[in-house]
This record gives sequence, structure tokens and C-alpha cells, in this order.
Amino acid sequence: MDDTLVAKVTAHPRYQELKARRTRLGVWLTIAMLVVYYGFILLVAFDKPLLASRIGDGVTTLGMPIGLGVIVFTIVITAIYVRRANSEFDRLSDDINKAVLK
Repeated sequence: MDDTLVAKVTAHPRYQELKARRTRLGVWLTIAMLVVYYGFILLVAFDKPLLASRIGDGVTTLGMPIGLGVIVFTIVITAIYVRRANSEFDRLSDDINKAVLK
């Protein structure tokens, strides 16, 4: 890639906005995932009886739906990122390309 083109893109204000928004979203989703995941791990480490308590008369324990919730949460935050990337971030990238490649 041409160095002048790289300089034009990195200096463009919309590129700075794209970087800031993408970073901010990534940080928030990472923090949310870490809280949920490590919260579950801490629950496993420090409150096993709670997770081992049965739900109703069956064999399902409370830990199973909570663990499934962690997996579903991961899918949801991935979907949030993909949706934002395919709409907002792609639109900003297109604006930058149009402005720089004039």
C-alpha cells in the first residue's frame, strides 16, 4: 500500500472516529465478557453448593442453566459486535474510502 494513502487515511477525522468507536465497543464487550465468565468461575470456586442445588425434582442443577447462560451471553455479545461492524463500522469505512480515494 502506498505510504501517502496510508497517511491520508490515518489523518482523516472519520478514521479517528471509527477507531475510537470500535475500540470503545471492544473494551465494553470485553469487560462484560470478563465479568460474566470470571463471575461464573468464581461462583464455581467459592459457592459449589449453590451451583449443585437441584432445580425441581429432576437431575438438573442450578449450575447448568447458569453455564448455558454464559455461553448464550457470549453468542449475544458476538452478535452485537457483528451487527455494529456490519452497519456502523462499514458505513464509516465506506465514507473514509470515498473521501480518501477522490
